[in-house]
Amino acid sequence: MTRNRNLFNGDTCVYFYNPELWQPEDFSLKTVKNPRTGKLNTRPTLQGGPFSAKAIHRYVDVLADNGVDTFVINANASRAWYPSKTIPSILDGYKRGDRSFFRGHAICQGITKPAAIEDFLDHFVPFMNSYQDLLDAGVDWLAETAKACRRRGVSPWVSIRMNDLHGCNNFEGSFFNLPLLKQKDMRLECSSYGDQNWLYRQGLNYEKPEVRRQMFEQIREVVEDYDFEGIELDWWRQPLCCEPGASAETTAMISDWIREIRALTERQAQKTGRPYPLSLRIPGRLAMLKHIGLDVAALCREGTIDLVCPTGFFCTTWDMPHDALRRELGDRVAIYGVIEGSPNSLPVFDKKGKRTKGLRDTAASLELMRGSAVSSLVLGAGGIEWFNFFVTDQPRLPGLRADYTALGKMHQLDQLRGQPKQYAFGMNGTSQSITPFETPAQLPVVLERKGQYAFKTVMCAEPTDQGLVLLVQLVLKAGSRFEGASVSVNGSWPETLFTRSDELLFPCGPYTHLTKDHIGHICQLPVSLIRDGWNEILVEHGSKQPLGLVTVELGVK
Repeated sequence: MTRNRNLFNGDTCVYFYNPELWQPEDFSLKTVKNPRTGKLNTRPTLQGGPFSAKAIHRYVDVLADNGVDTFVINANASRAWYPSKTIPSILDGYKRGDRSFFRGHAICQGITKPAAIEDFLDHFVPFMNSYQDLLDAGVDWLAETAKACRRRGVSPWVSIRMNDLHGCNNFEGSFFNLPLLKQKDMRLECSSYGDQNWLYRQGLNYEKPEVRRQMFEQIREVVEDYDFEGIELDWWRQPLCCEPGASAETTAMISDWIREIRALTERQAQKTGRPYPLSLRIPGRLAMLKHIGLDVAALCREGTIDLVCPTGFFCTTWDMPHDALRRELGDRVAIYGVIEGSPNSLPVFDKKGKRTKGLRDTAASLELMRGSAVSSLVLGAGGIEWFNFFVTDQPRLPGLRADYTALGKMHQLDQLRGQPKQYAFGMNGTSQSITPFETPAQLPVVLERKGQYAFKTVMCAEPTDQGLVLLVQLVLKAGSRFEGASVSVNGSWPETLFTRSDELLFPCGPYTHLTKDHIGHICQLPVSLIRDGWNEILVEHGSKQPLGLVTVELGVK
């Protein structure tokens, strides 16, 4: 894995989200009259085209220029998004401009009102036409990705989503879904419990030989027929494999199936003379994975798997136990940290633009990127994988753009010491959390009078001669009475002096403040209190009323 330390994971839409950025001579955002309604659109509309392969090459140029050594491109959701010769592709049967082809997917986006569905189609049809542009030009964008990587010396890998359910709210009618997924007897029945979304748990059942056969054929195609040199099996989209409570026989069957994939990659490595690593993107709760038939520890210890990237579903897991995972997985596998698109689900406010956003974008903040990287590297992670970095590119939101220049600066711990950085905590109770596979979040909590709560997180020790300080921000529910609180770090004497501030510790693009629903209180401590690895942040509460602590933010500044 020495050639592959800085992995950039891009989904099937990575170039297509913002063609005005990667093909600006042909695309632009304009406020135009809608030909269907005769009125001006309420938001800027993409104009121009056609989409071409030069956008793909320019995007890869940006990654290469900024230190990415491995581009992990996602090839599928449920269907293949490239022109597959093996499994159904996303635009099979589509005729340009046919709005009815996509209509059944509107409900999967939470859109049900007739006028809203038409508005959805106004924007979605041109988006999908970008893929049709390449098909009409005879360009296979997946193959073109590998070609662009070869031209720039970036290692091209492919990622396969093992159970994507973007179309689960309309199994029969969404164009996203494989024919197999439309068959109820091919889907899981027992993966939901309690207050879980039942539809979101009805993924393909890998106990069915038809499912294993079709997924293997897609994997075989991208390995043998495309110029990649590594593959990732993405079990976070979704963490569904077999019915929970998988027997030893079922688990052995799935392990044998994954060994067949390993044999496939080894044959390709012999053919090309290059290594072909097999990677897993997974939750960090290995016992939960074993319940659905995935014995990751056994596969790693025997050398079937080369790399695992343990992470959360949507937000960075700041307390991922890389040290414990190393003990469980053995020393024959590489373990990387994952920097997700969002740090947690804390909403934020753009005071200048008067806009609220439901969560922050990690890629818009150097400090969040540094803290995210440190939280895994300091526990021994051998590299970094970036996930959902590109979704920060939001030209329709002024000031919000991903900082691609930072990509090459985050996978070496020594370069991060002494730099300003921000740490956060995971937060429970959000739609971005997929239980029971998430590493359990420590926040929010309610502290009673004289109550104390010890939070644990991972940080790196800092030089003490560069004027750095440690800031601790307690984020509370609006209206909370704040008095008599204290913070102690790693057994230090409690600090009781706080300053009321609703500013974020560091701006995140244009977002600078907490929303009206939250208030912040900040205390300052010596940076010398921070140690490499696990750190304890002890919060004590002294007022009479319970204190609703939404989250804790830490900054080295």
